Amino acid sequence: MRHRLAAAAARHGVSALCGALAALLGRRARLRWVHLVLGGALLMPYWLLAAVFVGPLSGAEGFLDSSVALQFGAYAAALPLVAVTALAPVARPLSVALARPLCGVPPERFVDGAAGLARTRAARLRTSAWCTLHFGVGALISGASLALPPFAVSVMIAPFSGSVRDWLGAPGFLAQPAVRVLAPLAGVAMLLALAAWSAAAGALLARVAPRLLGPTPEDRLASAERRAAELAERNRLARELHDSVGHALSAVTLQAGAARRVLGSDAPGDVEFVREALAAIEDTARRTVGELDCVLGLLRHGEDGGADPAGDLTGPGLDAVDGLLARSGVRVSLTSGGDPAAVPPAVSREAYRIVQEGLSNVLRHAGGPAEAAPAALSVLVGDEKLVITMENPLPGRPGPVRPGGGRGLRGVAERASLLGGHAEAGPRQGVWRLSAMLPLRRPLRSPLRSPLGSPLEGHER
Repeated sequence: MRHRLAAAAARHGVSALCGALAALLGRRARLRWVHLVLGGALLMPYWLLAAVFVGPLSGAEGFLDSSVALQFGAYAAALPLVAVTALAPVARPLSVALARPLCGVPPERFVDGAAGLARTRAARLRTSAWCTLHFGVGALISGASLALPPFAVSVMIAPFSGSVRDWLGAPGFLAQPAVRVLAPLAGVAMLLALAAWSAAAGALLARVAPRLLGPTPEDRLASAERRAAELAERNRLARELHDSVGHALSAVTLQAGAARRVLGSDAPGDVEFVREALAAIEDTARRTVGELDCVLGLLRHGEDGGADPAGDLTGPGLDAVDGLLARSGVRVSLTSGGDPAAVPPAVSREAYRIVQEGLSNVLRHAGGPAEAAPAALSVLVGDEKLVITMENPLPGRPGPVRPGGGRGLRGVAERASLLGGHAEAGPRQGVWRLSAMLPLRRPLRSPLRSPLGSPLEGHER
């Protein structure tokens, strides 16, 4: 039993020794040492510049004087120069690029640490503090790495070499037998102390790096808000594509189906009907291609980094509703009130899309002109709000559903909510009613506050 305990203790001791050596001399420790040496190398130009001014003040005999006063005086004067120059925005991404692979810090702790945050005052100050710490500690480690190993090796071999003792100016007692045993141990201890010092300095920088180079909680919140705003903007562009292209496909499908049904007929009015249907298809396709180019242009512009894709979409407004109804292929009675010119452009554009989606919803459930029940549209412009109501009788029997359903009514709710209004849809006393109220004086809500649910959710037909 005693032998087993002794063997276990020996194994534990060997394991602990191997772990300590890995911490001092392992790959991570070596990479951190390289990072520190780079910091010392980057401090050298500042040190040379500071030495020019500190030399005369310290009483040095020349620029290459190796006095301690000149060395550490120039070192102390170089650090403020580093702090000032590190305020430049380019210092932050360069520092992050060096710290990520060499400090052994997980990359996710540097998320947005370099991009987009280097221009803020807080980020510049934190970068300045990091560079000062990195360059200052790195210079000390670099100096020790240059001076201490040769000295340690000299101490190790001095008891065995008279020339080395003479070169060191060491006293003669170093040649005694006891010193010959202790000197190599002292040299190894110096080298291990240097490795421990370097590992401790590297661990310190690795611990501090995410705090000085990574984002603060405020930075993370701002980044999350930017990503959410970009997502909301892409959803807005997706709604534009859905409403314009979806409505166009529904109208074209209905017109083409109606034209196909009467194409073989010899009735006098059927040829004219086919001609009008083809003209409506051509006009709808041309307008939709223009709207599609507009939306895709905004997407490409945003991806190229030119302009912000969040700019206003130029699209039709309430003044184009008459043309929309004429091209829809559905019988619609229009009741209007108030002055459409008094409606703000953003509200007018969203109102047009809401009417367009209402027509698309009717078209998707209409089998053709004969089966398409007449719809009633009301657009009332008041002093403070715009009220849109569209009604069409519920079909007595299910008809073929046209493509494009599933998201339109939810998009209507989102459009109304972003403008500070509300929308509802559903069966009401034998008719399907879509109603939306849009305020005319209320500013647009932030896309971050738009609701994920809406009164329309679950009512998509």
